[in-house]
Formats: sequence, structure tokens, C-alpha cells
Amino acid sequence: MSGAPISPVRSGAGRHYVLAAGGTGGHLLPAFALATELERRGHHVALITDARGEAIPGKPDFMPAHVLPVGRFGKNPLGWFAGIKAVLEGRSMALRLFESFAPSAVVGFGGYPSIPAVLAATGRGIPTVLHEQNAVLGRVNRLFARRVEAIATAYPEIERLKPKHSGKVHLVGNPVRAGVLSLRDEDYPALHEDGVLRVLVTGGSQGARVLSEVVPDGLAMLPPAVRQRLQVTQQCRPEDVDAVRQRYRSHDIPAELGTYFENMAARLADAHLFIGRAGASTIAELTAVGRPAILVPLPIATDDHQAANTREMVKAGGARMIRQHNFTAKELAKQIMALADNPSGLAKAAHAAWNCGRPDAVRDLADLVESFGGAEMMDVIRVGGNNARGATQGAAVGQGAGRNAA
Repeated sequence: MSGAPISPVRSGAGRHYVLAAGGTGGHLLPAFALATELERRGHHVALITDARGEAIPGKPDFMPAHVLPVGRFGKNPLGWFAGIKAVLEGRSMALRLFESFAPSAVVGFGGYPSIPAVLAATGRGIPTVLHEQNAVLGRVNRLFARRVEAIATAYPEIERLKPKHSGKVHLVGNPVRAGVLSLRDEDYPALHEDGVLRVLVTGGSQGARVLSEVVPDGLAMLPPAVRQRLQVTQQCRPEDVDAVRQRYRSHDIPAELGTYFENMAARLADAHLFIGRAGASTIAELTAVGRPAILVPLPIATDDHQAANTREMVKAGGARMIRQHNFTAKELAKQIMALADNPSGLAKAAHAAWNCGRPDAVRDLADLVESFGGAEMMDVIRVGGNNARGATQGAAVGQGAGRNAA
């Protein structure tokens, strides 16, 4: 197990918390946000992760990372023995960390890298919280649902969650980056009938080839009055950039292409329309800022969770969802025009998306986690509950404070 030395527990010092996340940025980014908030409140935080998670940028400097072996459980049962062996080894290492760090609670963010830490915590009787980023309870979180004290969710409707565990559920949302959250009270970019229409296209950290193949031709099928106003920013795979650039040139549509955009918050701030995948972090950022979207769920996502992620935003009128097998140039153009059916259509969709945002996600998640090892359980937003915070937040969102509602 690697990582910086753990500071000993001191009488009167802030409490200690362990966060378990790894594998992908979708699991780690909420953990980083929570760690920052807990540290701001005076607590000490350590991360348990895997080798992939250790390489993902964004970890706060104050948080030591401890890399544990992670078991993989594929379709071939012959490989399960090695996976179980790795999990048990990781569990033993997590227990040794707990002995020196003495956490008040452990927070698991799903995925295989969280198994050793959550297994160790629940076995030792350490209060444990699960955070589910998607609208489908993930396999690992389903495995531990009955053994933990609380389940923090990002959506009001969660598939694969057994009714008997509903009493543990707290609706908090997905924490988003501070740079994106700072845009929440800024108005949707002015959009005039003859003004530039800025479209942002991304497909995750590695891009998505289907977006490169379909989006340029789909935008070209828009009515001339709309097509002539377009300004596109699109993330592509390195091997696709030249071909996509040629497609836009052939359609006479100005486009800025790149394999990675560091200033994504600024790009999102300027965008009138987003086209891309429906990962949990993407949905959280779109709803935090209030941007209408055409969403194309990744078809191989576990339990089809990306499609489930779109449900709330689509129902509210802030997005259109197109299954990948139906994602053609013609269908894309049709759905864009359905969102922008009149001069105020996109602005109305933006406001609908904004109303789905949960800007207090990191605060509410920290309140829930902080309630262990100290004060009594705090009244964090519960699904179906009627507490004061939920009522206050609902009123603020309904009013659309700071937004130019259409």
C-alpha cells in the first residue's frame, strides 16, 4: 500500500474520513470534491484507490492516496480466484490503515476499487456511506446496500435499488467542479435570431467516434437560416480529427476541433447547445449551468445507466435523448429543431435543465458524511421527504434565481 504517512489522531482535532474510489474520473471527481469540502471543515481525509485511480488528475494535495490491489471479476469464472485473492489482500491492507487512521466513517463511490475498503469497514463496524453517481445503483453498491448506514444518490429515481433499502437513501446530487458551479447564476448566453449559435460536442475523455461520424452531417441538414449561424467546438479522438475537420469544411461550418479542452468550463459557459454522452458528471454539469442537450447514451454502459441518467432532464424538457442505433444525421437535425422550434426554444430548454441542477451536492454529501462520528444524523435531503432544506431548495430552484427564464 503506497501513500504519504498518516497523521496520528489528536484529541480535539477534526475527525478522520476515508474515501474509496478509483477506476474512472466518474468515481473520483465526486470523491475529490467531497475531500475538499471535508478538509475545509477541519477534517482529515485519506483516499483508497487503485493504480488507474492514482493516475487520474485532480486529487487535492492535502489528501494522501493509498493504492490497494483490486480484484477483477469478468465473465470467465476461472479468473475469479485471482480476483477474490486480490480483494482479500486489499481488505487486509485497508484494515491496517484503519487501525492507524481511525476513520469516523468510510465513503465508497462504487466500482471494483471500492470493494476492499467498504468490505473492511462494514466488517469492522465502521459507519459506511455509499455514493451512487448514476440513476442505476451499480453492482458494487448493490452488493453492500444492506450493510451500510446510508446511500447518497444523484437522482430522485434509482433503478436496481431494493425497496427495503429506501430508508437509507439521501438525495444529494453529484458534486461538480467549482469552476463549473460558479457559472450557475450567470444568464444563458444571449441568442438572437441572426446571432451565432455555439454548439459544444464532447464524448468523454476519449471522445466518441459516432459523434465524429454523425454530428457534422447532422448539423449540415439544419435549415440554412440555422446552419449559417453555427460555430462548433468538438472533441475528437486524435485519429479522427483530420476527417472531421474535412467534413465541416465541406459543409462550410466553422469548427474548432481538439482531442482535449482544458478550459471546459469556459466552453460550457459560451455554449447554447451540448451534444454528447450522458455520463453522470456530464449531466451534473449541464444541469448545474443550465444547458440544453442532445444526449446519446453509451450503449455498452453497465445496466444501461447512461440512458437512465437522461430521464430526469428529458422529462423536464431540458434535453432530447437519442439511442445510438437511431443516431443518424437526419434524426439529430430533427431533435435539434425540436428543441429550437422557436426563437426562445433553446432558452426555455436551458431553464428546464437548470431546474434539474443540485448545486448544493457537495455540501449535502459532506453534511451526511459528517453526521457520523460526531453529531446526530443530520437532516440531509431524503427522497420523498419534506424537510426544511428540501423545501427551501425547491423554492429557490423554482424561482430560477439569477436566470433569464424564457
